[in-house]
Amino acid sequence: MTALTLSTAAASGLRADAIVVGVAKSPKGDKGLVVAPGAEAVDKGYDGRLAAVLETLGASGAEGEVTKLPAPSGFKAPVVVAVGLGAAPEDGQDKGAAFDAEALRRAAGAAARALAGAKKAAFALPIADAADAGTIGEGALLGAYSFDAYKENGKNAKNGKAPLAEVVLLGGKPRDKAFKAAVDRAVAVTEELNRARDLINTPPNDLNPESFAAVAQAAAKEHGIKVQVLDEKALTKGGYGGILGVGAGSAAAPRLVKLSYTSSKAKKHLAFVGKGITYDSGGISLKPAGHNETMKCDMSGAAAVFAAVVAAARLGLEVNVTGWLALAENMPSGTATRPGDVLRMYSGKTVEVLNTDAEGRLVLADALWAASEDKPDAIVDVATLTGAMMLALGNRLFGVMANDDAFRTAIVEAAEEVGEDSWPMPLPEHLRKGMDSPTADIANMGERMGGGLVAGLFLREFVGEGITWAHLDIAGPAFNEAAPFGYTPKGGTGTAVRTLVRLAELTAAGDLG
Repeated sequence: MTALTLSTAAASGLRADAIVVGVAKSPKGDKGLVVAPGAEAVDKGYDGRLAAVLETLGASGAEGEVTKLPAPSGFKAPVVVAVGLGAAPEDGQDKGAAFDAEALRRAAGAAARALAGAKKAAFALPIADAADAGTIGEGALLGAYSFDAYKENGKNAKNGKAPLAEVVLLGGKPRDKAFKAAVDRAVAVTEELNRARDLINTPPNDLNPESFAAVAQAAAKEHGIKVQVLDEKALTKGGYGGILGVGAGSAAAPRLVKLSYTSSKAKKHLAFVGKGITYDSGGISLKPAGHNETMKCDMSGAAAVFAAVVAAARLGLEVNVTGWLALAENMPSGTATRPGDVLRMYSGKTVEVLNTDAEGRLVLADALWAASEDKPDAIVDVATLTGAMMLALGNRLFGVMANDDAFRTAIVEAAEEVGEDSWPMPLPEHLRKGMDSPTADIANMGERMGGGLVAGLFLREFVGEGITWAHLDIAGPAFNEAAPFGYTPKGGTGTAVRTLVRLAELTAAGDLG
């Protein structure tokens, strides 16, 4: 993990491999560049001509654009890395806080990615307060991420470079409690988010329900979290027909993991439920060719829930947080659930399985009902649930559905605050009828059009009466198959971790319901 420190040192005198500065497009609408706050010393080293030099090199100030150039004479760092922040704020370039937080986060991430192989980089981006320091630190730590566990010598095989080893935030105040708290928070959240990324990227031959549960047990022990793991025998005894039905075709037996973080000062209790299909072949309703290769990511919801609970524990939040990881592998075999089978769920409801590739809602249904038994103040489930949500929102937004409009709005606002893109989605009552079954209480499929909303309506059936609930369908942004951008890598992204952590923080502060 990349180290993160604060420093009041002068940019010219700091020994580092590079100094990162921000540049932005002129707020006047012309093609000129402006140098962002924090880079004054560097600009002075170029006799006030840093913007002009960068323009000569073709820099535009576009968000995430990276331009490298030799450092000025007298600087101990040999290289200056200028990263674009997009449009400069209209109210003047002397107000670092006016730069959008997400622009700062993405710029720091882009710079950290560009500095792979470096041992130490000083970031002289706009820091007006402790919040800015936390934002920039978070972006840098997320951008420096690289999954190299399966590559020779633990380095990226393409460029032979290890991730940036250390990030120093210039303009930070090492002895200031607010700054230190912001950095500590950034480290805790990003370390757990990157752990989620590692899990998502791990090949399914090494990550199955049992090994995932073992990872959760080890982390729980380390951070004082109570953990309970239900194996196949306990699931059978308890009547968890959904989880067992999905895992029936695999040699790797399913698991249900309960992680409980408690605070003696807590007044509220949140439950997070994550879909954890460690590999999804579609089961008997086999996925077509070209749709299997990334299905190791179908446990991204469980990874996000796991990471959020551990982060809450590390931050010592004054709220009780319970995480439920519904883990199974969906495979076709002679013992697999068949289309037409009826499963008796943990809630007692029966479900006619019309499509075994609509399996995520089945494992979530059991976990939602189990979570409801604890009577939490709210439940949030997270899942790579439907391709329909990707058709609706694309690859970078997740959909938010809920049985309470105010709660749905609060989640969307929390996601926006931490830089995760989401969109509120409805739960139209007329779509519920499509899941009526002549054989069982409900079918696991309904109308094809609006399939993401149908899935949300199905899940709602398994939430305890009177409990506030929301569903996050992260199918689009959970796994990035395109090129890296900002602080988002190729592969597992860790989407929803920061939203869940923020929800826990707001609840602890009494600002959420």
